[in-house]
This record gives sequence, C-alpha cells and structure tokens, in this order.
Amino acid sequence: MADQRRRARRRGQGELEAQVFSALREAEGPATAGWVQERLGADLAYTTVVTILTRLLDKGAVTRERTGRSFAWTPSSDEAGLAARKMRKVLDGESDREAVLASFLTALPPGDERLLRELLRQAETGAGTGATTEAETGAETGAETGAETGAETGAETGAETERDV
Repeated sequence: MADQRRRARRRGQGELEAQVFSALREAEGPATAGWVQERLGADLAYTTVVTILTRLLDKGAVTRERTGRSFAWTPSSDEAGLAARKMRKVLDGESDREAVLASFLTALPPGDERLLRELLRQAETGAGTGATTEAETGAETGAETGAETGAETGAETGAETERDV
C-alpha cells in the first residue's frame, strides 16, 4: 500500500513527448539525449529519452546528426508546426476529407473561424504573416480541397463533431 502512494502519477498520452520536445526547443543548439534527460529530471531513464526522441524523429518533429558515438538532436519545427502536422495526419487518415473539414469548421468558435478564413485569404494571395510555413501549407491544402465549400455545407447541415486533434 505504501508503495502505491510513493509511485509517481502516470503521464497522459503524449505528455512525455511534449516535455522532451519542449526541453529540446529550449536548447541553444543541437542537444544530446543526456542533456534532455538532465533537463527533465533524474526519474527519467536515458533509454526512455532516446526512445521518445526516436519517435519524434519518426514523426518528422526532430532531426539528428551523429556526434561521436551518440546523436545531437534538433527540433525541425516549432510547437505550431508540430500541431499542424498532427492535424494533417488525422485529416489524411479519413476517407471523406470534405465532411471532416466541414465538421471541423462548424465546431470552431467564431474568432477561430474568422482567423482561419483570414489565413486562407493570405495563403491565396501569397501575403503570409511569417507564421510557420507548415501552417500556411496546411491552409493552402485546405483551400485546394474546398474547405470553404465544406464550411458552407457544414454550416447548412449543422454537422458538429468533437475530435481530439
């Protein structure tokens, strides 16, 4: 019973990845897994940090280069770029892209919907705001797939879904 009280709380899904990614973003240049481990605390095994970094590499969120017998890791995008990549992955996994985009848009609060429409307008005219290139690319993809048409369709049908993106 006493062992159960001393046991650390279980991390939420993706929480450890977010912590490792955040620590790596704080580095002033490429960082080793050992450096990331030190930043996150002693209760995390070195092999766990390497595993998480490798998963982030597989997702395209970080890059690595060999330095001696180990690797130095660098984030390949910012938090917004990582979120955009996750959103595109979910969208790409669905068969009815237009319905998913329509449902997504109709579930947005009015301020977010206006922001998305403005970003789409900027992407069409090439007048980007200097925001993450991946976010702009995602907006262009949405425009090319008829996101605005889907938004109107979704608004007309009142379709709403909750998605964990």
